[in-house]
Amino acid sequence: MKSYDLNLLRSLDALLACGSVTAAAQRMHLSTPAMSHALARLREAFGDPLLVRAGRRLVLTTRAQALAGPVRQLLAQADALRMPADAADLCVVHRRFVLRAPEGMAVGYGVALEAQLAQRMPLSSLQFLPESHDDPSGLREGRMDLDLGSGLRQDPELVVQMLPDRSLVGVVAADHPLAQKMVTVRRFVAARHVEVARLAGEVSAVDAALAVQGLRRHVSLVVPSAFAALIACARSSLVACVPERTARAMAGSLGLRLFTLPLQLPTVPLRLAWHPRQHADPAHRWLREALLEALRGGEGVPR
Repeated sequence: MKSYDLNLLRSLDALLACGSVTAAAQRMHLSTPAMSHALARLREAFGDPLLVRAGRRLVLTTRAQALAGPVRQLLAQADALRMPADAADLCVVHRRFVLRAPEGMAVGYGVALEAQLAQRMPLSSLQFLPESHDDPSGLREGRMDLDLGSGLRQDPELVVQMLPDRSLVGVVAADHPLAQKMVTVRRFVAARHVEVARLAGEVSAVDAALAVQGLRRHVSLVVPSAFAALIACARSSLVACVPERTARAMAGSLGLRLFTLPLQLPTVPLRLAWHPRQHADPAHRWLREALLEALRGGEGVPR
C-alpha cells in the first residue's frame, strides 16, 4: 500500500462524510481540483475506488463504508495528542465543542456558557445541535463532545451523569385568561394548546395524565422545540407545557406567565453523556463541569 499522511486522511474523512468532491473541498477549504487530486491519491493508497458514480451522485464503496468509523476515530485521537496536558494551558486550546441538547438549553444557558468559555478558552467555540439531531455514533466517533437530554441511547460505552429531573410548567401570554386566576383541569383542557413534537416512541406525560381522568386537550399546533412553543404562546392565546428551566429563562423577555399544571406528572430525567475517551481531557472536563454547574443553578462555573 502506498503511504499517506494525516492531511490526506482528513481529506478522506471529508469525502466519506460528504459523499461529494465539491462538498468535501468546501469543508476542507480546498479547491475542487485539489480534492479530486486527493481522492486519486487515496484510491491508489487504499487500492479501492472509495467513491463511485451512481447516476448523478457518488456513493461509497463497501470498503469506504468500513473505513468511515476508524478514520474518524483515528483523527480524533490524533487531535487529542495536540491537547495541552495541563488544565492551566486551556487558554491555548483551539477547538469547537459540539453539544447536542434540547433547544431550550441552548437558549437558556448557551450565552452564559460561551461567556465563560471566552474567558477560559478564548480560541475555542461552542456549537449546539438540536436533541432531534440523529447521530447515534456521534460521541463514539468524535462528532459530538456532550449529549444532554432525556432520550439518550443506553450505550454501555458512554459515561453518563444523572442530573436533577426536569419538571413541566404551563405557559401562557400575560393577558391570557389562564393567567388571571387559578388554573383548574377543566379550564386547562378547554384551552387550545401548542405541543412540542416528540421523539419517536415518546408519550406525552400531559396527555397520559389527562387520559387517566377521561379528559383530552385540543392540540392545535405542533412545533419542533420548546423555544418555538414559547414564541407561539407570546403571539397567541395558545397554552404550552414546557420544561421549567426553559420557561423561566425566556418568560421575562417574551412577556409570558408561568403556572403550575393542575396534573400529577412524573418528572423527566435529564442525563449528560460523553465518551470515556474524553473523560480525562482537561478542556472537556472544564466544559462539562461548567455546564453541570449552570444546570444545577450555581452562580458561577469553574475557572
